[in-house]
Amino acid sequence: MDGVSMTKVMRLRHQFRRAAQSGAIKPWMLVVLLLALAPLLTLGFYEGRKAYWDAKVREMCAKDGGIKVYETVRLPPEKFNEWGQPNFFRPDQGEDALGVDYVFKKQAAYYRRGNPEMWRAHIQVIRRIDEKTLGESTSYSRRGGDLPGPVHDSSFGCPEERGDIPLLMRIFKQKPDRK
Repeated sequence: MDGVSMTKVMRLRHQFRRAAQSGAIKPWMLVVLLLALAPLLTLGFYEGRKAYWDAKVREMCAKDGGIKVYETVRLPPEKFNEWGQPNFFRPDQGEDALGVDYVFKKQAAYYRRGNPEMWRAHIQVIRRIDEKTLGESTSYSRRGGDLPGPVHDSSFGCPEERGDIPLLMRIFKQKPDRK
């Protein structure tokens, strides 16, 4: 600090000390002020931290988030359920989740673990016979970072359309019924 601003600080400190000694500022007033400010500062800390990680998620989504389809595959109607989703998808089967014809790769890379945590999810569908990638989905998510309490952690993720089912529905299409 330069000499002028240092003098101002010293003058303010001296005035505050004089006011406290004269009884103009009571010790209980300081306690009340601190008790009033503490929750606001705490809430601001947690909300600011969540906003920071949400901004990181948005930034990374803008770079490479979303679903990319390189080739669609036409299948008969019996390969789909009533919602148009492939009925041969078994997510608990790992890379064999789409049967013997396709490889289903799902990876998560954590950028931050703990509270809050942030990660990138990447899904690929690859045709086994020629090892061609048919499509991929990339998304980013944040979970946690909230003020501690009895409620569930908040979360944020993008892009809007992400994950396995939307990707599969864009890759696998029903052949039109010919009657």
